[in-house]
Amino acid sequence: MSDTCKVEFGEIDLTQQNPILTEVVNADDSKLKHMLIEYVGSKKQPDNDEITVDLILEVMSEEFPEFILALAEENYIRGYNQALSDVDVGQKLYQEEMAKQNEQSD
Repeated sequence: MSDTCKVEFGEIDLTQQNPILTEVVNADDSKLKHMLIEYVGSKKQPDNDEITVDLILEVMSEEFPEFILALAEENYIRGYNQALSDVDVGQKLYQEEMAKQNEQSD
């Protein structure tokens, strides 16, 4: 059993589904962003010298997959919990509406 984790994105073009991935990152916002931009720039050496969120994500998934996996798991769990909450609210609203209709028909 390996102690490492590897994340692969496959052939799906996520930039069409999430336009944030194509945004160029501004290094002036924080020291961490500056550090990431410099590191990713040296690893990927893009032709236009622009570092996008997608490039940072690609490097992070290659070199720090545990971090990306933790973010993905957290996002999944929050989304799942929100969906369950939405179902509960929807059921309650449906039951209230049905009760109103039953009262009106009586």
